[in-house]
Amino acid sequence: MKEKKEAPEYTGFEALYLAALDSNVSFVIGVPGYPVTSLMELFLRKTAEKELLKASEEKTLDLEEAAAFKTMRYAPKIPDYSARWLTNEKVALETALGASVSGRRALVLVKHVGMNLLSDPLITSVTHTIGAGLVIIAGDDPGAKGSQNEQDSRWYGRIAEIAVFDPASPDMAYRALRRAYELSEETRTPVLLRVTAGLERTKGKINRLQKSSSPYPEFDRSIWKNRMVEKHRLFHSRTYPLLEAEAENTDLNEIRKRTAKNTGEGSGSGHRYLGIISSGFMSSVVEELLKKQNEFHAEVSHPEISHPEISHLSLGLVNPLPLEKIKAFLNSNQKILVVEESEPFIEEQIRITGKVYGKKTGHLPYGQVKIENLEFALEHIEEEILKPADTTSLEAKKKSRVGICNDCAYLPLYRYLSTLDVRVAGDMGCSVRSAPEPLAAVDVSFALGSAISVACGFEKKGIAVIGDFALAHSGILGLLSAAATGCNVLVLVLQNEVAAMTGGQAVPDLRKVVEAVTPDVSVFDIDASEEKAVDGASTEKVTDKAGNGTESGNEIEKTILNTKLSELILAKLALPGLSVIFIKGKCRKYCSGVLC
Repeated sequence: MKEKKEAPEYTGFEALYLAALDSNVSFVIGVPGYPVTSLMELFLRKTAEKELLKASEEKTLDLEEAAAFKTMRYAPKIPDYSARWLTNEKVALETALGASVSGRRALVLVKHVGMNLLSDPLITSVTHTIGAGLVIIAGDDPGAKGSQNEQDSRWYGRIAEIAVFDPASPDMAYRALRRAYELSEETRTPVLLRVTAGLERTKGKINRLQKSSSPYPEFDRSIWKNRMVEKHRLFHSRTYPLLEAEAENTDLNEIRKRTAKNTGEGSGSGHRYLGIISSGFMSSVVEELLKKQNEFHAEVSHPEISHPEISHLSLGLVNPLPLEKIKAFLNSNQKILVVEESEPFIEEQIRITGKVYGKKTGHLPYGQVKIENLEFALEHIEEEILKPADTTSLEAKKKSRVGICNDCAYLPLYRYLSTLDVRVAGDMGCSVRSAPEPLAAVDVSFALGSAISVACGFEKKGIAVIGDFALAHSGILGLLSAAATGCNVLVLVLQNEVAAMTGGQAVPDLRKVVEAVTPDVSVFDIDASEEKAVDGASTEKVTDKAGNGTESGNEIEKTILNTKLSELILAKLALPGLSVIFIKGKCRKYCSGVLC
């Protein structure tokens, strides 16, 4: 008798990948960024395998590829979909909308700040309507491990008036994405699914459902019979009620009860003392803590000692909120603790009841919430906390700030920029890491692709430092504006041909485009022209903008900036108008999109 194989466990991102395959998604588009890069790479891996299979049929394989094909040809059939990276989130969603209206299910992967760019077509598409199912997976970054902020994507559900799923586990992630495509087609609107790195780390079993099959709906042109005002009213009279009903009835919004007897089952009736409302990865954290506490109480409790019953409302669909379900939960509990990462999205909408605790009351921190934060909140739920504890300085001491790589080709340039008496606008690429001391090279940095536009607002000619990925993302628009308006700025394009902050994806070369926009374009190869400092020689004393003396020959700088480049920068700063210098240099971490 054969042993029954144990069901495999999957990470949250692997569950989403399988859900997309089983949903028959045919068009996958992504913009690199933490934490969604690793999810997109699951789709790209299969795309690479398909290209290898195609090449095998055409007999164009080299020896290494032939060996790979030999192991692949006996593997299960690779699903038929296209997947590729783009450099801009607005373009990504617009491309996916084109797939949707033509009857192809589409998936868009972006990080949380990418939602800001794609919000324009997103909001309009809701009342304009779409065709086949379209889902946006937004990767939030509580704790800002790889981002410029801790923005909460769930708010876009309210702004755009779309459904927002926030799954807690791999199985919930699988079910959420499967349902998201169905709901998108039922309402003819895009659907948002929020993920965090916590979901990626979580592992569990999933129950795969029957695979979806085409055909899927195409865009219905009859919507053009209505004016914009009528479209909006139709949405609120017909479509949004469907979303509200979904929120109330979905099994992704579930009440779990735990009692003093540690059975894991509540009484099902009566008035309880404490209820917890959570969403997303935090639901798993809450369940972990409650399970641990129940096990502890089971070991030490006595029959004469009772422990308060805690109910847990876990929300996997957070917009619209299931207000009726929440109202009943509020009425059956004396106190409510809302546990959610990033912003108080749920808490803000229900705190008017007066018995809701969480971030706004100081019981939990903004941004990332850890299990010790939850323990603190439960221990102090009876106390009035006027101001949340400031743990920023304590955490800063524990963690060292990530800086520019020690062997970065542009390190001498950053050191040189810190000595200039001009304002320098940086970007949300590697250059932002040069802003803090000891480099202090960049003065300000607001968004990916923003450097050129920001520098155009300086009172006198300054410098915009922008990577080639940021230029392709949205910086090119700032350059077009600078050229059209005669802006007074020197643009330094750091051309290393990869998106080094997000996994080393290849970047398009826009030099010819820039040359067509402005005549003053120079090119400098920093690798071919670097000057090495002599080991053991006396170090050069320089002063950064903050007035701090630094040694240019210390352990993080063995190379000084080539004098030809520094002279070129000074010469361009002395000229009026727009000047651009492409500074070529290889990324030491990535070479042409591949780890060196």
